[in-house]
Amino acid sequence: MSSMIDERRLTTEEKALKINLTPDIYGCFAEIGAGQEVAANFFKAGGSSGTIAYTQSAYDMKVSDAMYGPASRYVCEERLMTMLKTEYNTLCERLPKKQEEARFFAFSNTVEALNYHKTNQGQGWIGIRYQAKQGGDVNDVILHVKMHDNSHKAQQEALGILGVNLIHACFFHTDNLDDFLTNLVHRIPRDRVEIDMLRVSGPDLGNVDNRIVALNLVKMGMTDATMFDLCGSVLQPAAALYKKNVLLMRGRFRPVTKVHIDMIETGSQQFLKEEGVTEDNLSVIFELTLKDLTADGKISDKDFIDRAELLGSLGYTVMISNYLKHYKMVDYLSSISRGQKMGLIVGVYNLHTIFDERYYDNLPGGLLEAFGRGFGHNVKLFVYPAINVETGELYELDNIQIPTHLRGLLQYMRDNNKMEAIHDYHPKLLSILSDDVLSKIRAGVPSWEEDVPENVVKAIKYYELFGFKRRDKALTY
Repeated sequence: MSSMIDERRLTTEEKALKINLTPDIYGCFAEIGAGQEVAANFFKAGGSSGTIAYTQSAYDMKVSDAMYGPASRYVCEERLMTMLKTEYNTLCERLPKKQEEARFFAFSNTVEALNYHKTNQGQGWIGIRYQAKQGGDVNDVILHVKMHDNSHKAQQEALGILGVNLIHACFFHTDNLDDFLTNLVHRIPRDRVEIDMLRVSGPDLGNVDNRIVALNLVKMGMTDATMFDLCGSVLQPAAALYKKNVLLMRGRFRPVTKVHIDMIETGSQQFLKEEGVTEDNLSVIFELTLKDLTADGKISDKDFIDRAELLGSLGYTVMISNYLKHYKMVDYLSSISRGQKMGLIVGVYNLHTIFDERYYDNLPGGLLEAFGRGFGHNVKLFVYPAINVETGELYELDNIQIPTHLRGLLQYMRDNNKMEAIHDYHPKLLSILSDDVLSKIRAGVPSWEEDVPENVVKAIKYYELFGFKRRDKALTY
């Protein structure tokens, strides 16, 4: 325990020096866009001749194209991966005998730092390809950052600290994910650097589930939202949603039921009728908030993976966020979708919360400020009906009960194409409740299978999710 505490207290210079003085760590640096701040830290620490084979940068696009091939975008994951592959292979080709005594690494970044007029968002891609042991296969750690410092110099400094932290963590802190992430952001708080995507791969990191990495980025406050696709591959939200219209559904999905599928299918059909929205430019996202992942004050990794597996089996992209309030989620997505349209599918009872003025006590402008921030963008709510639990009658947008003084706002939303009731739903599905389905699964009541999609039934049985117990272990599905 004491050694771990000592490691966390190391300064950036001390971390760089420790790497420089480790005789079998040897590699190269290629940095584009924000100066060679990472390599500079190793030179300043001393003893770098035993660690650094070479460093280089390519600020001119023509030079970059000559080194790594033509590109339509220079600050992107594809460019970073090309840099890592090129530099690592070059190192191996130039110094084949050195491989017999050293663990090689190639560190690269391609970054857009704050410009002179401060009109852009500092952001970039950072990565390392390295050997954990001599002669071993390579591992990759890739991450995307947003830099929030208000000066070019400060962003360069933060990038330099982060790069040293990354290299140090890869060689000394991969035994524990929490330890790795804590060391990664040592001395660079969230208000300086935000990590909204991190992916690891390789034989020495093969036991790490990148979906758990994504969850921990949000749980540890390194970002407010991240996402992954149906294969479990972590995505950088702004890159994944580039020029996409977004249709979002928030929920617990514990488990996914037929009513959830009906909501997303009917909502999609109506969203596709909006001008400019097509199947080719539409991204459908299921969102899980940290609150919906919490049970007894804790977040269960297994429970989270269970739900992620089910959503993935249905072919959907999953987002994890720390945005409890709808307007914050909408505000965030609108900021990265860059003018594209956004649809939000909500149950009719969720409108009670959305129109609850107490929900916005933290805002100076209260409910009106929240609606301006959340729904002043190119956003539309699609409202799915329910069965009134007290009367057993249909409860929908047309007969929703909200305070009288807010009904004008509701009508304004409807009149200005900001809100619309979902049509063509299946009435027989409205009685399905996830909590009831979950109880049936745990109690071994087979009727739960009638309430969830066939693929979900198979997945729950095969993986024994949500407390399901197979009676015949030899049975396959």
